[in-house]
Amino acid sequence: MAIQRLHLWISAFCLLLYCAHAFYLPGVAPEDFQRGDELRVKVNKLTSIKTQLPYSYYSLPFCRPDVIIDSAENLGEVLRGDRIENSPYLFRMREPQMCSVVCRITLDAKATKDFKEKIDDEYMINMILDNLPLVVPIKRLEQESPQMYQHGVHVGLKGPYGGNEEKHFIYNHLSFTVKYHQDFQTDSSRIVGFEVKPFSVKHDYEGEWNEKTRLLTCDPHAKRTVLNSESPQEVEEKKEIIFTYDVEFQESDVKWASRWDTYLLMTDDQIHWFSIVNSLMIVLFLSGMVAMIMLRTLYRDISKYNQLETQEEAQEETGWKLVHGDVFRPPANSDLLCVYVGTGVQFFGMVLVTMIFALLGFLSPSNRGGLMTAMLLLWVFMGLFAGYSSARMYKMFKGTEWKRITIKTAFMFPAVVFAIFFVLNALIWGEKSSGAVPFGTMFALVFLWFGISVPLVFVGSYVGFKKPAIEDPVKTNKIPRQIPEQAWYMNPVFSILIGGILPFGAVFIELFFILTSIWLHQFYYIFGFLFIVFLILIVTCAEITIVLCYFQLCSEDYLWWWRAYLTSGSSALYLFLYATFYFFTKLEITKPVSGVLYFGHMLIVSYAFFVLTGTIGFYACFWFTRLIYSSVKID
Repeated sequence: MAIQRLHLWISAFCLLLYCAHAFYLPGVAPEDFQRGDELRVKVNKLTSIKTQLPYSYYSLPFCRPDVIIDSAENLGEVLRGDRIENSPYLFRMREPQMCSVVCRITLDAKATKDFKEKIDDEYMINMILDNLPLVVPIKRLEQESPQMYQHGVHVGLKGPYGGNEEKHFIYNHLSFTVKYHQDFQTDSSRIVGFEVKPFSVKHDYEGEWNEKTRLLTCDPHAKRTVLNSESPQEVEEKKEIIFTYDVEFQESDVKWASRWDTYLLMTDDQIHWFSIVNSLMIVLFLSGMVAMIMLRTLYRDISKYNQLETQEEAQEETGWKLVHGDVFRPPANSDLLCVYVGTGVQFFGMVLVTMIFALLGFLSPSNRGGLMTAMLLLWVFMGLFAGYSSARMYKMFKGTEWKRITIKTAFMFPAVVFAIFFVLNALIWGEKSSGAVPFGTMFALVFLWFGISVPLVFVGSYVGFKKPAIEDPVKTNKIPRQIPEQAWYMNPVFSILIGGILPFGAVFIELFFILTSIWLHQFYYIFGFLFIVFLILIVTCAEITIVLCYFQLCSEDYLWWWRAYLTSGSSALYLFLYATFYFFTKLEITKPVSGVLYFGHMLIVSYAFFVLTGTIGFYACFWFTRLIYSSVKID
């Protein structure tokens, strides 16, 4: 026992160190720059909402620095396919540059094919300066509307030129704008904005190319750049492309602490806020009505049963009291129910703690990969509570082989998710995408699972099984009573499907914005409202399960264990159906591999949502049945 406790404390300490590393915000401390200080632009992955397959920036033959250096990545960044590397774009603080030549390349057949494919798939180039992502300002028709921004810049564009034939053009000139906030006392500056306007320009020059060649279309000495050239840079084999850039520095009133506000307001969130508040009011109203009806009905039932107990009419029991001798009879496949309940507790703990950290600002978008890293590490740590919960439930069902139930709890859900993840990763690897998880990271995930999560589940199960068994409030009859024929609306499949509608309705609006942030590569930041929606989800799952469980017991059907879990858990079915609807109406994915990736990931999300909501509903119903049967007098 002492050794197990020691292992528990060591594991917990190691996990806290991991979490501290995950929550640490690298590069987000204010950095002061003096005039002339070197600013090195970093490049991130190439992304597309049409393929959902990220690629490394240097998978295309862009200009390269002398040595490519990868920035330190956390676990979440690797899983998201982020590859942050240095670039040849070099700025000097508050020193404008005009027409700086990066490099000159000549396209071969492979480079031409790669560029055309990325332009067809609408791939975006992502760059970073002082931890700020690159954005493109978008003009809006309404003058009073706030400025909109596009995250990243397209590789190029496709359109007709010189006739009706469509051709591919590359954005080879980038006009950067760096916004800074100046401290006049120290004359230091902090970067608060990083914008770009892309142009496709076929550069001209005289004579043979060398380091001192002057471009006719882009002359820094004449301080002019022909950006609106009628000759854009076409992507064709053996074509010569010259990459150039301008840098302009603009002083801004935006302070460093508020510099992310612009990026987080990329979408028109007025409808977002209105919809969330509207959903909140409707769900709260329905929850209040359900709670009021349940309390009044139950109070009347319990009063009636307790009065009948002192009269001769007590022999003519009806309703939910009639099945008191069978309501706590262990269900079929009780082992599997214990496993799912324990897994749900693990998932609930992970989501709750992650929400709290997000509310406190630890998991802001500036901390790339922090959210996913935190969720993985918290999942591992919550294995302790998974083992405890499943063992306690297993012992209540008179189980004796706690090690067997522990192994199932430690492996069932992670094994299913890992199997799907492995297949999807193989598909991504086959596409040569940077989103494929490397072998070393895969080994780290397996180590977290087998080396930390599984031992914690065993420790939790051992502690839970040593606790006294949960006593039922009423005795269970040796012979089960026959369940009378049920009305059509009490059919298990029908009531389960009906029960999942309200929990799904509680998260429906927020789900749209979450899917948009994931699949359309936008920032998600309103964690306060997300936490409120999560609380509404908990209340809704609990109340709808209690109501349907009450109706089931009143119809003398005592097989409530699994139905309680599946009632609120069925909301995951509606989540997956909505994800399918979202795929066909909002996304423009055409590649079969990308479609498989989408539905594979949404299957994992739906499965996790099933486990979470099912466990919430089950524990609510478990508490409800114990409460009502302990409140009446039973011989």
